[in-house]
Amino acid sequence: QVQLVESGGGLVQAGGSLRLSCGASGRTSSRYAMGWFRQAPGKEREFVAAISWSGGSTYYADSVKGRFTISRDNAKNTVYLQMNSLKPEDTAVYYCAARGVIRPGTREYEYDYWGQGTQVTVSS
Repeated sequence: QVQLVESGGGLVQAGGSLRLSCGASGRTSSRYAMGWFRQAPGKEREFVAAISWSGGSTYYADSVKGRFTISRDNAKNTVYLQMNSLKPEDTAVYYCAARGVIRPGTREYEYDYWGQGTQVTVSS
């Protein structure tokens, strides 16, 4: 079992930045790919970004490409999502997820563990 806890959400003005963190505990000796998803009010949860266990491969949704950066520090069992040039449409609850293989995925069903989410609100 792996427990994931997100932090770093909050309220920011359009054009601003936030950095989300996701700390993992439990069975962290295994090699997990990690992903970030988000769910806006009234919408389905959607893929945002993913990173391989080594950090050598990253994937992004088109809507965030060039603005968001996913990274990880395996020594700290933490994955990050740096979000720049935020837009009101980025407002959502952001979830961290872990997948029990080294290659990242872009679909919800590919992930085994989920955090509780952190709220990001971007005002116009």
